[in-house]
Amino acid sequence: MMKCENMDEVRVNIDIIDREIVKLLSERSKYVIQAAKFKKDADDVKAPKRVEEVIAKVRKLALENGSNPEIIEQIYRTMIACFIDYEMKEHHR
Repeated sequence: MMKCENMDEVRVNIDIIDREIVKLLSERSKYVIQAAKFKKDADDVKAPKRVEEVIAKVRKLALENGSNPEIIEQIYRTMIACFIDYEMKEHHR
């Protein structure tokens, strides 16, 4: 991480990170579509046990990277809920 000298530099760096985040979320969504093909029913799609495994993993990763695990958990719970909705639509096709 670079030390920024002003707000413009902060914004430029945030924009760079946002581009990467969107790229990675797009890649993740393609795997979500693939996952829908392997699941038998809505319970398989919702997979609450797997959700909690992911949350535990990202909380640990947050701590390892010096981030707030509560914020990371909130972001992931929201993202997972959105992807479950998306996957449910794909699964029903």
